[in-house]
Amino acid sequence: MIKKSWFSHLAFGLTLSTLTLFPNPAKAQVSVSPLIIESKAERGQAQGMITITNTSNDITRVRVYAQPFTYSRDNGFQILSSTPTDLTKYLQFSPRELTIKPRESRRVRLITRLAPSLPDGEYRAVIFNETLTEAKNPQGNNVALVARIGVTFYVRKGNIFPNLEVAGASFNQDIKQIQLLVKNNGEATARTGVNWILKQGDKEIKTGKIDPNSIVPDSERNLLLNYPGKDDPTLTPGEYQLSGELIWENNQQKLPFNVNISIPKMTPASNQK
Repeated sequence: MIKKSWFSHLAFGLTLSTLTLFPNPAKAQVSVSPLIIESKAERGQAQGMITITNTSNDITRVRVYAQPFTYSRDNGFQILSSTPTDLTKYLQFSPRELTIKPRESRRVRLITRLAPSLPDGEYRAVIFNETLTEAKNPQGNNVALVARIGVTFYVRKGNIFPNLEVAGASFNQDIKQIQLLVKNNGEATARTGVNWILKQGDKEIKTGKIDPNSIVPDSERNLLLNYPGKDDPTLTPGEYQLSGELIWENNQQKLPFNVNISIPKMTPASNQK
């Protein structure tokens, strides 16, 4: 079940998120690394480490907590209220609240203990590092700004792997861009990048690449080519061929693809917020 919050706007680029309660947030006061942790459970245990750095000139207080998550077909990152892949039930970390001096760093150790009875598979959690600061709004009043940066933590139990396939390509009429539908039929998340070539007959129209995106097990996801962009000419309606390759598992796995795509007659773009 997906939890939604009316006051928050969640934007994930890869796995970095910043949630703000106001439209003009102050500059983030902390940096967090790494943003992705992948681990294999050995005898039911797996570990990770997060480093939080105070990049401001003031003392900063950070609260750390975890939630289950997934990636959906069209909307990307989404927090869940419950899921069989919830890692938070087996996750311990310390400290949960930190006071960090200016220009200094603190570490948070992550420890998971999976019950032997748990089935083999992948278990996931996003570790949020939340800071609370004060700033003035345009009316000159003090307001509280909440910013959080998320670190995604994946733990694999057993010998499990991703298994990707390209299910097709389509033209997203809302944003006027081409998208590639990728399925993961495996038991582990794949972070896959894409190299692509768009042709019409023998004529090469455009080449490009998509930065790695996470595709969780037993799911599919539309990956935007970001083409045509605002500076690109409008595509002529007709039949095109989209080819290239998926790349994942640290460039160790590659899958070529070649699919057809129909570009329809353009209609005015929907208003984007």
